[in-house]
Amino acid sequence: MSRLRIGLTLRIVAVLMVMGIAVFPLYWMFVTALSSNADLFASDARLLPDFSQFGVFVDALSDGEALGWLRNSLVIALGTTVLSIGLGIPLGYALSRFSFRGKTLTAVVLLLTQMLPEALMVVPLFSLFNRFDLLDSLTGLILANSAFVLPIVALILKGAIDGIPRELEEAGRVDGARPLTMLVRINVPLIGPSIAAAAVIAFFHAWNEYVFAVTFIYAPETQPASVGIASFIGEVGTPVQTVMAVAFMFTLPAVAFYLFAQKYVVAGMTAGAVKG
Repeated sequence: MSRLRIGLTLRIVAVLMVMGIAVFPLYWMFVTALSSNADLFASDARLLPDFSQFGVFVDALSDGEALGWLRNSLVIALGTTVLSIGLGIPLGYALSRFSFRGKTLTAVVLLLTQMLPEALMVVPLFSLFNRFDLLDSLTGLILANSAFVLPIVALILKGAIDGIPRELEEAGRVDGARPLTMLVRINVPLIGPSIAAAAVIAFFHAWNEYVFAVTFIYAPETQPASVGIASFIGEVGTPVQTVMAVAFMFTLPAVAFYLFAQKYVVAGMTAGAVKG
């Protein structure tokens, strides 16, 4: 019994240490945002927040610019998630269930696209978006982000569909169901956890994306938060407290979203790993 208690205690301590390491950057941003200039540049670091400096959050939100950045980031992230999932489901289904020439090559090419850095595609995408009047628009960023995250979404969903017994679709085919009907009514409900996991990946990719946003967006009112926070850095000085306050608010929605969906992420990433 003593060994069991010691083992349980060690596991609890290990979990608390990991949680502390994960949460500390968020806590340090909060403490830095609530630090005065004297505390910020003092020789001894301040470990507790000074709530008398809470006005920095009010000042950061007073002009509405930071709220606009957060709204743009949310629109881009949600748009990318919906578009990539909407295209990834039929693509993953086709790679899993249909036989056609070049099927393996298609899957390999989708995988290889994840090795391409975004900076490599900036110039051709800039030229393409300029031709179709997609520069300085949230729609252009949604399309660019969806193009980069779609391959991994499709491969995740393909693995999940591979784990679904074909007998279920054969039963539906006997009843006269078409492929689209079987996809919507049979496969999609069964791969719900994988869809949630893919949605989390797509959301975080678009939420944190910077290269495309800083290149394709000019107007401050259409900038996402990732670009807006970087705009605080100036040649003469940088308002560190304001930067940390906005960065803290930028991080909170993503953390909350992940905490809500983490169980689906684990279930979805393991779906299709073992076939029955």
